[in-house]
Amino acid sequence: MPDGTEQDSDLLELAKRVVAQAKPDEQMEVYVSRLDEVDVRAFDGDIESLSSASASGVGIRVVCGGRQGFAHAGALDESLIAATLDDARDNVRYATPDEHVGLAVPDGVEAVELDLWDPGVASFATPDKVQMALDLEKRVRHGDPRIRQVVSADYGDMMGESAIATSTGILATSRRTLCSLSVSAIAGDEDRHTGTGFGFARGPSGIDPESIADDAIDRATRLIGAKKVGSSVCTVVLDRRVSATLLAVVAGALSGESVIKNRSMFAGRIGEAVAVPELTLVDDPTDARSLGAARNDAEGLACRRNLLIDGGILNRFVFDTTSARRAGTSSTGSAVRGGYATTPTSGCRAVALAPGYLDQAGVLRAVGEGLFVQSVTGVHSGVSSVSGDFSVGVEGLMLRGGALAEPVHEVTIASTLQRMLKSLVVIGGDVEWLPGVAAAQTLAIAGMSLSGSS
Repeated sequence: MPDGTEQDSDLLELAKRVVAQAKPDEQMEVYVSRLDEVDVRAFDGDIESLSSASASGVGIRVVCGGRQGFAHAGALDESLIAATLDDARDNVRYATPDEHVGLAVPDGVEAVELDLWDPGVASFATPDKVQMALDLEKRVRHGDPRIRQVVSADYGDMMGESAIATSTGILATSRRTLCSLSVSAIAGDEDRHTGTGFGFARGPSGIDPESIADDAIDRATRLIGAKKVGSSVCTVVLDRRVSATLLAVVAGALSGESVIKNRSMFAGRIGEAVAVPELTLVDDPTDARSLGAARNDAEGLACRRNLLIDGGILNRFVFDTTSARRAGTSSTGSAVRGGYATTPTSGCRAVALAPGYLDQAGVLRAVGEGLFVQSVTGVHSGVSSVSGDFSVGVEGLMLRGGALAEPVHEVTIASTLQRMLKSLVVIGGDVEWLPGVAAAQTLAIAGMSLSGSS
């Protein structure tokens, strides 16, 4: 069943009724959403917590005379919505005039039909959710004698629906499901290290508890005996999870809003070579494999494939309606929002590199010598999408003869994002979609500074 169906038409009808109240001199947007979530946590053979929550809300934007007013409410009863509309109109009076503010208008791009809803989430009984978390915790606890503790095993799922209606003629609905299963384990005695395994899918049938358990055990145990190493310059191989974090930072610098505010290392560089010729970067929310996939953006325009970097050349930024008007261009169908309580801005949803042909083991063999980075710390303080500075703490294993060797910790790797994009030597073909804006795949980057014990 495609994303946006009769199942969420009640939300769309509600949004349309409110939009019908728009005055002749107003533009009005109504965004309504509903969310159901379940979370289970297992610890030491028992259930530590079990929660189930439902939430709904409405956000209303009113644009009049070059001013925008916004208000939101965490319920969908008629009287509260009426009060929210009054507040949005009242807030218009206090807004700063801006000739560029305004709502999206239909641009003729047809939305791609996507199936983002798995009915198995609703039919998966709570006792089965509990048992999945308990079985995972037990599997890891007894999976290797070097595992000393399982911090927790967690199951979660969500079912979300939303609708947008505007006085400019936009009508859009969306619904999606997501399931997750994760576990965090500690291995070793005095020398203790943590490893986390996780999996995500549209429904519970797409989750593989065995591979999640094995991943957590492997990530924890292979770091036992980790030591400091000396400083050097070497090729660094980034684990898929780490590369997803890196690409998410790059994606943030490709937001039109960031560029307009001069908060992007890519500002003013359209048409320039910003990466190796082998690198092509696309934001494609119409790819149903992405957990950020969507039929429509946060303003109701059809999502579409945007080619951001083509053969190393910076090709375009992503825009919502307002940032596009400020830049003198058109929306790329790339409006994002954090829910009914926020207004749209520009951003990527499903960034991925054109894949190579090697799996992770193949990338390691191709590189031969260097450092394999399993995890990083300090991303928020050590990485800047404005200046491009990159300096993070890492844990991982040395790479010798194309194979993983001794584990290392208390190491820092440093460079700049600009230099890293031009120093990519291998792009893996092992694409994995995780929550967040970027796909994960193994990457190898030459010439990074490694700071260790000397």
